[in-house]
Amino acid sequence: MSETQRAFDRKTKPRGSLGRLEDLAVRIGALQGVAVPARPECAIVVAAADHGVAAEGVSAYPQEVTAQMVANFAAGGAAINVLAREVGARLVVVDAGVGAPTANIARGPAMTRSAAEAQIAAGRAAAAELVADGIGLIGVGDMGIGNTTSAAALCAALLPAAPGAVCGPGTGLDADGVARKAAAVTRALEVNRATAADPLGVLAALGGFEIALLVGVMLGCREARVPVVLDGFITGAAALVAAAIEPAVVDAMIAGHRSPEPGHALVLERLRLEPLLDLRLRLGEGTGAALAIPIVRSALALLNEMASFDDAGVTDAGR
Repeated sequence: MSETQRAFDRKTKPRGSLGRLEDLAVRIGALQGVAVPARPECAIVVAAADHGVAAEGVSAYPQEVTAQMVANFAAGGAAINVLAREVGARLVVVDAGVGAPTANIARGPAMTRSAAEAQIAAGRAAAAELVADGIGLIGVGDMGIGNTTSAAALCAALLPAAPGAVCGPGTGLDADGVARKAAAVTRALEVNRATAADPLGVLAALGGFEIALLVGVMLGCREARVPVVLDGFITGAAALVAAAIEPAVVDAMIAGHRSPEPGHALVLERLRLEPLLDLRLRLGEGTGAALAIPIVRSALALLNEMASFDDAGVTDAGR
């Protein structure tokens, strides 16, 4: 970290004048063990799956929208397609359980422990494949009707927090809908009795297939020393699980933005991550991560391409 900061301090600018851009580069240098990390190629992994808890009336949209939106991703017409093209990121959409939902968490566990482990392994493999193909920065996103309820249940169990403190409108619920969501999360906690001491058990009881896969992507990024840019509340819940499994994974995490969902601020506070953006985004899909990726790449571009005082023949007043 000190070597990366010294490299920035030699650039033609006052010390620390690039603020959080310098902090970003320093964190990435520490993660990768190099003084000047390269400006990376980037990809965005969007994991999609259906949720049995949708039967509890916790979403403003019917469950078939998950599959319809995945088709929209494939056709290139969704918001994340537009933003991925705009920022020059490869978009990877992973079907983690579309049309084959988890069980209803309000009535029992979402999946078996082995199913959760399999999804984590698939996420690790996806990250490793991207890194092997030259990707050095990975954003993560999600798609799944009902998944804010699953995310809220995970957060309630792991923070811990009251269901009402982590349940918000998602993609458009009214007050009655939010109350149904909080009630579903309360029942899920009661019937599953998952404890924070067993994060894999919490994930199996309350999570979604796509959340479990994203946990694996994050763990895989840390293993490969590649930074991972988080999106909103759903990826935040996955990050909370990943950090409970392996605390060092937080070293690889960059919070792309802060979602208006009430639980997201609590998650970021627990992980000690300061979001780069706050644009009131509540779409998911990795859109907040996509918008933050140019900021991360810009920080590294400045470190790599900006002239030093000696190179430019400029007097360094800080010496």
